[in-house]
Formats: sequence, structure tokens, C-alpha cells
Amino acid sequence: MRVTSKGQVTIPKEIRDHLGIEPGSEVEFVVEEGKEATLRLVSGTRTVPTPEESIRRWAERVRGTMDLGGMTGEEYFEWIRGPRNDLDSR
Repeated sequence: MRVTSKGQVTIPKEIRDHLGIEPGSEVEFVVEEGKEATLRLVSGTRTVPTPEESIRRWAERVRGTMDLGGMTGEEYFEWIRGPRNDLDSR
């Protein structure tokens, strides 16, 4: 992050969303001896997402970012796994 001439910084959206920081939220930078400064939410609406919600949010962020080169999902997994000679080929 770059500090402006007025001493301001922009907190990235992903971090604001993760911490529940909204306009009017209070945050502070905390410096502990021998450690780097950290950002702490003093008051706001932070909620801890469930594991399912975390996975859903991740899936939304990465949707459409993988180019399978025209392969179907099944073809891709076959390509990744390689030949499966140990399976019954009925």
C-alpha cells in the first residue's frame, strides 16, 4: 500500500470484505515489539464465514480462470491422471 501525502492508505477490497470493514468502521494499526505492524478492526460488522461459505467465495473468485483448451471436465481429469490401466474397461 502506498501512503498519500495526507497519510491515508487504501485498504484492498478483499481485506475490507474479509474483515467486514465498511464506511464508518474503526480500524487501528498495531505495532508489537519485534513484530510487523498489523491492521485490526476495532468496531464493525465482521462475521467469520463458515467453511462452506469460504469455499463458495473462493469458487466464485476463481470461476472462469482456468483454460482447459476445449477439453471437457472429464477429458481434463483423464489427461491429468493419465491412463488408468488398473480400471476395468467394460
